[in-house]
Amino acid sequence: MFIVGLVILIVGLMISVALHELGHMLPAKKFGALVPEYWIGFGPTVWKTKKGDTTYGLKALPLGGYVRILGMYFPNGNGRKTKADGSLTLAEMARQQSGAELDDAARRGQSGKPFYRLSTPQKLVVMAGGPVMNLLIAVVLIAIVVMGIGFNVPSTNIAEVRNAEDGTASPAVTAGIEAGDQIVQWDGRPVESWEGLTEAIQATDGPVDVVAIREGSPVNLVVEPQLREDGTRYVGIVSAVERQRGTPADVAENVWMQVSATGRAIVALPVSLFDLVQSLFTGEERDSSGVISVVGVARLAGDIAGAPTAVDSDSTAGTGIPGGMSFLDRAALMLSLLAALNVALFAFNLIPLPPLDGGHVAGALWGGARNVGAKVTGKPRPAPADTARMVPLAYGVFAVLMVMTVILVVADLVKPITFA
Repeated sequence: MFIVGLVILIVGLMISVALHELGHMLPAKKFGALVPEYWIGFGPTVWKTKKGDTTYGLKALPLGGYVRILGMYFPNGNGRKTKADGSLTLAEMARQQSGAELDDAARRGQSGKPFYRLSTPQKLVVMAGGPVMNLLIAVVLIAIVVMGIGFNVPSTNIAEVRNAEDGTASPAVTAGIEAGDQIVQWDGRPVESWEGLTEAIQATDGPVDVVAIREGSPVNLVVEPQLREDGTRYVGIVSAVERQRGTPADVAENVWMQVSATGRAIVALPVSLFDLVQSLFTGEERDSSGVISVVGVARLAGDIAGAPTAVDSDSTAGTGIPGGMSFLDRAALMLSLLAALNVALFAFNLIPLPPLDGGHVAGALWGGARNVGAKVTGKPRPAPADTARMVPLAYGVFAVLMVMTVILVVADLVKPITFA
């Protein structure tokens, strides 16, 4: 079952990547840009086909994907072209490669706009299309979980009556509460939820009147919760779990919570990585809510698929929620994991640094701001923004991302976060 979980995650991840790249490719083609390649995965080619001017293919390593759009950089940018030793700068090499690709396309009879000739709104749609697609995937997955599958929620129906922790009769046994009863009133107040019942139990000091529904008829009982040494009160009842489905408002709230939490995690990423490295060398316990790599995500997927089929946990109120990891439970957790992964792809890709999509968005906004400035001041429209100047920064960011990936992968192998 562990392997099944890994396979499901890999397939889900590759579908997410494929749709992400479609989010770039479809608007690019719509706006007339040249898109010669669309690939899923990296490494050796497993399969490919050509339709029109675009080659579509699948590569062996399921580690991402890419769409090649010609003319990403303005070939005639006026930035620095050579270094002190006379060799070309990284920016100039990117400009020349962009120009060479366009010349080669023209020789092959392909016509279309280079990316740098698209309008600012078109550039924004193309570059933001990938991350937005990931967000839409997450919304759909969360909606399936919240509105379709639902969540296991404790109810006021009693599944089990237990003895006290010392083996003597519990308050529930003494009062005559039975499995199958539904608690509808506690100390004269209606009980509408399990949470409300546990709060009422903890607020009880002495015997209280309780009303339960048993086989359709009300039963009057008197219950006196037992006071534990830690100050909490114990009755000895276990809730029956019911599957409860949410509303579109619940979906929106869940999506917002995940996006905002992911944003906070990205902001705190440098500190989180420092703490993680420190825990690796000092033996400190790893933060179970910290950031993980795709290896960690894969491990969680395997843990979900291979988790035990029965869980039994007690709450601080002396109550518990029995149940098992059913097929729907596993499906909900797996879909939630894929949704969280897509939210992460959405948020991380919008960081305004190249080579991430957000870096190209920033370049498009800069070019648009220059055009607006020229229009307002009555100056001629400037040449396309020389975004090739950001190429050295892109190399630096890529190196940082590789170091971060290595740290996270090592941590997920040496000190993994498990589903438990």
